[in-house]
Amino acid sequence: MSLHPLDLSILTGYLGLILGMGWFYGRRVQDVRDYFLSSRQVPWWAVLGSIVATETSTVTFLSVPAFAFAPNVRGEGGNWTFLSLAMGTILGRGLVTWLFLPAYFRGELFTVYQLLEQRFNGFLRRAASLMFVTTRSVADGLRLMATAWVLVAMTEWKDPTAILMIGTVTILYTWLGGMRAVIWTDVVQLGLYLAGGMVAAWVLWQRIPGGWETVVSLSAGGAKFQILDFRWDWDRNYTFWAGLIGGAFLTLATHGTDQMMVQRYLCARDRAEAARAVLVSGLLIFVQFCLFLLIGSLLAAFYVTVEPLPETVAKNPDRVFAHFLVTQMPVGFRGLVVAAVFAAAMSTLSSSLNSLATASFTDFGPRSRTSSQLKPQSLKGARWLTLWWGSVQIGVACGAVGLPSRVVDQALALTSFTNGPVLGLFLLGLTPARVTAPAATAGLFTGLAVVALVSRTGWLSWQWYTLLGAATTWATGVLFTLGGWLRSRKYRSFISARNENPANQ
Repeated sequence: MSLHPLDLSILTGYLGLILGMGWFYGRRVQDVRDYFLSSRQVPWWAVLGSIVATETSTVTFLSVPAFAFAPNVRGEGGNWTFLSLAMGTILGRGLVTWLFLPAYFRGELFTVYQLLEQRFNGFLRRAASLMFVTTRSVADGLRLMATAWVLVAMTEWKDPTAILMIGTVTILYTWLGGMRAVIWTDVVQLGLYLAGGMVAAWVLWQRIPGGWETVVSLSAGGAKFQILDFRWDWDRNYTFWAGLIGGAFLTLATHGTDQMMVQRYLCARDRAEAARAVLVSGLLIFVQFCLFLLIGSLLAAFYVTVEPLPETVAKNPDRVFAHFLVTQMPVGFRGLVVAAVFAAAMSTLSSSLNSLATASFTDFGPRSRTSSQLKPQSLKGARWLTLWWGSVQIGVACGAVGLPSRVVDQALALTSFTNGPVLGLFLLGLTPARVTAPAATAGLFTGLAVVALVSRTGWLSWQWYTLLGAATTWATGVLFTLGGWLRSRKYRSFISARNENPANQ
């Protein structure tokens, strides 16, 4: 099917607005500090909007409703237990403000990985940054591909055409306006995709005979609205314990040591405003997940009472919401919701591009750059890096079109492998004992190896990977440091003195 002219004009208007904002804010970019950090003058509520929009992608927009719509092959889902993860993210944000924010506002940082060089050495800074740019470019390239699916369904374009169109627009406004354009377009995009979600929920509600009473009557005795699952099954993904504890550590890693999130905090006026944005964002994320889960419950009732799903769609719940948008949304509303899907994708992709450019610009080279080494002409290089990473993500998206879903899922899980060990490095930096750089390096590689091995066994839920990787990295680093101290000349002298003077024992 093709978009109605009204829907097409709404989508075109949205894209024009975003490009116009990129051009407007691009005129105000003076130097690299402005391009990457918005001169650290962004109000807390805009940082809040950017945080929420950045962590909400098209995958979230389509997959969270699918979670409530029906259980997966493992019997997980078909209810609201996803909210246990949202509870964990609230706890994790509190830990971020307590453990990490003070260090971020001590001096001027461009990337969070500069702290690793200050505490350990340049190798660990570049190793952590390399893991970030690698996993982020692959994962967000796949998110770009997922967005293209919706556009293909709406317009009958080919996958590469849809990917190129979305990617080009995102690259252009990010290239022009830098972080200031990213943050302020994030605020607009957050409002748009929340409005699109609410419109979709309202249309669903109106289409279901009997309204809410019908939804409740089909909930299998309330099972479809279950929120808490207190089972201690380590291989289940959405128990209360996996969501709260695993989700807290996952958020501590993604929001405390991942450049894409930390860069937003560095744009705030001060530490207090950054902390306010981080904490309130957890509450907004919780409300947002409730909206998407409600859409999933409404979809389940709609396709039982109104019309059956095509068999090809029913086999893949991730496609159910997109199918509803294509076939059921009224003219005008359809254009709004398609724009909302684009907004969810572009907010993540634009943040990714600017953060990738920041990390590659400042963390690599003969000498990693500091703020004093950034010259006015560096702005051109920063923009070219934005173009480069945008091209990489388009290439990943186009290359992944023909891959089976199993390969796609494995690629998206890359971030789970690296988040924990990198978090472990930062926790080693906070350890009172003087952990050495070689010990931290041993911890990093041990953590990566352990998470990779455990992930192949399948006995542990992915929500525990971050905690496992962080704990392994931290424990290995501490043990290596302790072992080095036990072999040191200072320790041997201490033991000799005790043996020579028993009265001191």
